[in-house]
Order: sequence, then structure tokens, then C-alpha cells
Amino acid sequence: MFGDMMGKLKETQLKVEETKKRMDAVLIDEQSSDGLLKVTVTASRKIKNINIAKELLEDKEQLEDYLVLVTNKALSKAEAIYDAEVAAVAKNSMPSIPGMDMFK
Repeated sequence: MFGDMMGKLKETQLKVEETKKRMDAVLIDEQSSDGLLKVTVTASRKIKNINIAKELLEDKEQLEDYLVLVTNKALSKAEAIYDAEVAAVAKNSMPSIPGMDMFK
């Protein structure tokens, strides 16, 4: 029984690691409400692309505000996706331990 549980835990750990790697390929696009700034990040929270409309290049302060707002929004979505995916894999792969069913 203990050996089976340890094997299941190792399997779960491998699935979680695979899911984390897969999150590098999941892209999240976010843009400002007027479409002047677009940011693409991975679910593992790495910035992949920033597209800035020429109009924003004329106003440094506005550009900085847009960058902060849109990037934070994209990263927040990425974090939610990442956390949900990793939690789902971990939850669905955990071995059944008597008395510990409250975690499932």
C-alpha cells in the first residue's frame, strides 16, 4: 500500500511538472480598451510580445500607464490559468488516503 502511494505521488509530481512546462505554450492576449496597446504573455507569466500603436509613442506618461495596466491584467489572467491547471492535475492525480478525502 505504501509503495503504491509513493508511486502515485511520484506520478502526480511528474504530471504537475509536465503541466507547468505546457503552460509555457499557453498564450494569453490582453489589450487596452481602445486597442492601442496589446500584450501577450504565457500562462507561466512570461511576456512574449508587446504591440504599441504609434499614437501612444507621443505620450510617455500614457504609454507607461497603459503598459502597467494591460500587463498586470494579462499576468493576472495567466496566473489564474496556471494555478487552476496545476491544481486540477494535482487534485485529480493524488492517491486516495483513508481519512484524507476532505482534500479531494
